[in-house]
Amino acid sequence: MKKLLLLSLTLLCSFHSFAQQANGTRLKDLVQVKGVRENPIIGYGLVIGLNGTGDSGGEITNTSLRKMFEKLGLNPKTEITSKNVAAVIVTAKLPAFARVGQKLDITVSSIGDASSLAGGTLLVTPLKGGDSQIYAVASGPLSIGGLKKGAKFATTGLIANGGIVEREIAVDFEKKNSLRFSLNNPDFTTAARIEKTINQELGGKFASAKDATTVDLVVPTTYERNIVALMAIIENMRVISDKAAKIVVNERTGTIVAGGDVIVSPVAIAHGDLTIEVKGGESNKPGSLYYMDKGTTLSELVKSLNALGTTPEDLISIFQALKRDGALIGDLEFI
Repeated sequence: MKKLLLLSLTLLCSFHSFAQQANGTRLKDLVQVKGVRENPIIGYGLVIGLNGTGDSGGEITNTSLRKMFEKLGLNPKTEITSKNVAAVIVTAKLPAFARVGQKLDITVSSIGDASSLAGGTLLVTPLKGGDSQIYAVASGPLSIGGLKKGAKFATTGLIANGGIVEREIAVDFEKKNSLRFSLNNPDFTTAARIEKTINQELGGKFASAKDATTVDLVVPTTYERNIVALMAIIENMRVISDKAAKIVVNERTGTIVAGGDVIVSPVAIAHGDLTIEVKGGESNKPGSLYYMDKGTTLSELVKSLNALGTTPEDLISIFQALKRDGALIGDLEFI
């Protein structure tokens, strides 16, 4: 398993280099358009029909039951407690340009001491946005992902298409005369390439990179009132994105992911019985002493370490020492 992890790291490094030589990535995968995003909505509701796995009473659940019965024309005189009912928080994401009647997927989570929501049905629940306005209504039978697979998280369920949009967010997208793109991974080189690509494809100076994250676009007169057609062209333009040389290490799991062109400068590495020296004009020699060419990439170094049976723990220690010595040209980030 440990050797497989090192091999995976090598493949990741090689795959990234191959991707850089390809035709590039679509702009729709590199940027977000200002004003085009999902909006979280939330509500409080009751799940009924549980088989004795609901809340064991409580002020919130009991009060909710009493108010529900009052709305239905009933007037209970005594406190209502039932193990077949659970108080829940209902959440969803309202898509950009959501229209009235559109269906949404709903997430339902218990807030009481219910042991399971399996087999329950969510009563009609209004979902509000940050402005306290109701944007959707949710209801329906829950799924916890199967009795076996859902057993570990039985207090959270999903309702596919369980929400219906009741209010739209006003966005006059077709009337815009300018657009702003935000890079998912800020980078000056990528921003400059996006500007150049858009201007070349549209045949004019329409795009302007403001910083490592932002590219502004003036809508050409030929596409006024036809922004959808313009976006269909722009989002399918391809740009070779750049990426900072970085190694991300998760010490808890022993996972190592390397991206970008990480280079190892001339250096000698000694770790236990392992010795590797990075220098120019030398070939491999017998024994535990290995020589590598000057300007060795991380992928080449990992291949050598993998051949010597280095463990992920050894690799992490080596990377830390290389970074401290200044021989590792790239960022080392621990999560």
